[in-house]
Amino acid sequence: MQNLFLIGFSYTGKSSAGRLVADRLGRTFIDLDLQIEEETGKSIPEIFEALGEAAFRKLEQRVLAEACSSEDLVVATGGGVLLRKGNKELIRQSGIVVLLEAWVDTIRERQVSAGSTQIERPVLASRDPLQRISKLKAARQDSYASTADWTVHTDKMSLEQVAEEIVRGYEVLLTKETFAGKPTITGPQPSYTVSTKEGSYHGYVGSGLIRNLGSIMKSAGLNGTVFVIADGAVFEQYRDRVMASLAEAGLKAHEGIADSGETSKSLDMAGDIYAWLSSRRAERRDCIVTLGGGVAGDLGGFIAATYLRGMPFVQLPTTLLAMVDASIGGKVAVNLTAGKNLVGAFHQPKLVIADVDVLQTLPHKELTAGWAEVIKHGLILDASLLDDIELARDKLLARDPETLADIITRSAAIKARVVTQDERETLGTRNLLNYGHTTGHALESVLGYEGLLHGEAVAIGMGVAAEIAVRMQMLTIAELERQTDILRSFGLSVKGPAEIDQSAVLSAMALDKKISEKRINWVLLEAIGKATSRDDIPDAIVLQSMEAVLG
Repeated sequence: MQNLFLIGFSYTGKSSAGRLVADRLGRTFIDLDLQIEEETGKSIPEIFEALGEAAFRKLEQRVLAEACSSEDLVVATGGGVLLRKGNKELIRQSGIVVLLEAWVDTIRERQVSAGSTQIERPVLASRDPLQRISKLKAARQDSYASTADWTVHTDKMSLEQVAEEIVRGYEVLLTKETFAGKPTITGPQPSYTVSTKEGSYHGYVGSGLIRNLGSIMKSAGLNGTVFVIADGAVFEQYRDRVMASLAEAGLKAHEGIADSGETSKSLDMAGDIYAWLSSRRAERRDCIVTLGGGVAGDLGGFIAATYLRGMPFVQLPTTLLAMVDASIGGKVAVNLTAGKNLVGAFHQPKLVIADVDVLQTLPHKELTAGWAEVIKHGLILDASLLDDIELARDKLLARDPETLADIITRSAAIKARVVTQDERETLGTRNLLNYGHTTGHALESVLGYEGLLHGEAVAIGMGVAAEIAVRMQMLTIAELERQTDILRSFGLSVKGPAEIDQSAVLSAMALDKKISEKRINWVLLEAIGKATSRDDIPDAIVLQSMEAVLG
């Protein structure tokens, strides 16, 4: 019989629930951390202090390999077991893997409750435990999600309930055993995971995913009637594939069309769709699927957040920009005449499904605009991603599917980690994603959302922000030039449109959501791959920087 491995962060219940599961299945239980302590005669903190984390991870891998050579075990792994190369393959080849999830707040509460009854994990030691947990968990989340065959969310469950769900998942997966005695994990696997107080959800990136839409939705527990809210410009192109996939999964579906373009993100358009949902007798257990770019996702997500006080929804982005940014994180909104996204909510999707095949027919201008957000993620948080984008430029511009999937997955995972750490922008981390957006949003508003796509406006906004950073002696001229060069190499202009009214742009900035006490909270680079927020930028420097880019 297959081994059963429990993975997940500390204090998600792996050891306690694992013992109950082993009893119910009549299996031997192994706690890898306890096994290491018994073999070495030292506690985990003592091993860390005497030998260092690298030595501990080596010991951990040896003990794991011994467990993987056996059968009929229930194994509780350490929270960092997937950090060492090869452990993921060891686990997946020798058993079924169940991920135990919990919110950051729940983990901290359990850590405090454990008190002196449990030896503290060395990697969690910090003067700010909540921030440490959040950062560490976010860094590991992708590995957890891509390894797991089944996930149990433990936040509001007793140990008995957690054990029950683990056993249920194990038994379901065993029914998919094949000739080799190993579970067949059918369908695409998650590319990244977002964890919030509303719950966790997976994002999928790959080729041909539209045909799996229905089955992925069913596997996520979405069984009600589906209401597809689609961008009219793209719906006819994908209608047959989307509706066929839903039908094959046994999901009843209705289709509703929204006008293309930013102007459709309005209360008037939302009202029309509310009336359509009402006429179709939509219920709270039903599901909305948004098909299109960021406009369709924002509009459909806003409707999902507000109709019947909230319905589940799935993001099916068809633009590069939406795949790496707008579809992830639950920010949904409509525009007012006074500004963009001024009426909105935080409402997380249940799934994000990004089929990179749709990018083959995406207009060149829209694909170009999307690269602004991908490049932005490298500039603010991941210098290595920016390096790889530069190296892969020719393949990316040629729309090579494998290269697209790799870079999109990595870019989307950055957004997912930030959202996991700071869902509602209360810690300041998520605000970093607004690099280039202060000026970008203002430009869009002044131009009436015509003439510049969002990504094009953001590229210009990043130019203004970089000019400010240079004048504030935060960024070198060489780094500014590197940003300019990579944006231009992907076809993005870093200069404002001709004859733009700079005073109107400044006025539009005054309505920006990031204004606090009438001061703009600028996101600026301290170096490539490292961003910060500042609200102390002198007006003179802002004006000089705007003149350099928009003049």
